[in-house]
Amino acid sequence: MRMTKKIILFILAAEVFVFLILPAGLLGVHGLFHQLPDLPSVPKITGDRLQTPETIRVYRHTYGVTEVVPFEDYVKGVVAGEMPATFEPEALKAQAVAARTYSLSKIVRSGDGGNPPAHPDAPLCDDTHCQVYRSVYDLAALKGDQWMAESWQKICDAVDATQGQLMYYNGQLAEQALFHSSSGGHTENSEDVFASAVPYLRSVDSPYEEGATHQQETKYFSSEDLAYLMNLKYPDRKLSLPLTSLSIVSKSSGGRVEDIQINSSTYKGREVRDALGLSSADFQASISGDTITIVSNGFGHGVGMSQYGANGMAERGSNYKEILSHYYTGVKIY
Repeated sequence: MRMTKKIILFILAAEVFVFLILPAGLLGVHGLFHQLPDLPSVPKITGDRLQTPETIRVYRHTYGVTEVVPFEDYVKGVVAGEMPATFEPEALKAQAVAARTYSLSKIVRSGDGGNPPAHPDAPLCDDTHCQVYRSVYDLAALKGDQWMAESWQKICDAVDATQGQLMYYNGQLAEQALFHSSSGGHTENSEDVFASAVPYLRSVDSPYEEGATHQQETKYFSSEDLAYLMNLKYPDRKLSLPLTSLSIVSKSSGGRVEDIQINSSTYKGREVRDALGLSSADFQASISGDTITIVSNGFGHGVGMSQYGANGMAERGSNYKEILSHYYTGVKIY
């Protein structure tokens, strides 16, 4: 009994310490020991726009719990999780609007057909299944005091500057506000990567990616290893040794491999990317003796906004609305 009382007193003292010591901005995401009350989170229509909800439910894979988070603080945590804080403020603002739009679309869809099976208690989770989200406490532990004082504040300023702003296409929420790290110079039409054509997800040039990672990324595979990996992923097309031929049959508008033939088997470029762990389906491939060489450019699916391209545009003077209008054809931001 005495030990239990000591533990309770310790927890109460810790809470008092947190509320006295931590800046108010850090406490704004959610309490250290308590979840926020489960307030209504249904988007409302005001005039010609959607009003964002006060809170959002987020499933936290690391902790195995669903948290209720203030919506705009959730957006800040996504920007921190998805884009380097070293990027230009206008790029961070563009990321904030894209993340906010994507998040709201998931809330709208959860009202129509329920939450995803992967996290049935929440419309969104905190990893790449939805968007990477980091709470202020995660970030403080990962990044340290200096990052929190400088970079976190920079992210908060960018999100606050766009508060409530969303992307619309023909008066409707642009539900597929997709983004990726870098495109290798050209983004993709949505139908060349996913199932359907989305009018604002068109292939566009992305010329300002000089600082991007995963440029001219080279990987080597033995014939045996490549055949094993492809057969493991796609056993319906048995790839037999020896590998004697490899040729790219067609490419998409954005320059990614559509179809590639290895011996007599044909694969989609994205299938090869998945099976071999490539950073992008924008690749060149060659075979010499027992070695297959693959050189890829870009990182991610290539649809929607290139984050490095957005930063390159911002460095050259584009504002966040110009960046978003470039990567999402025909959208309006308000």
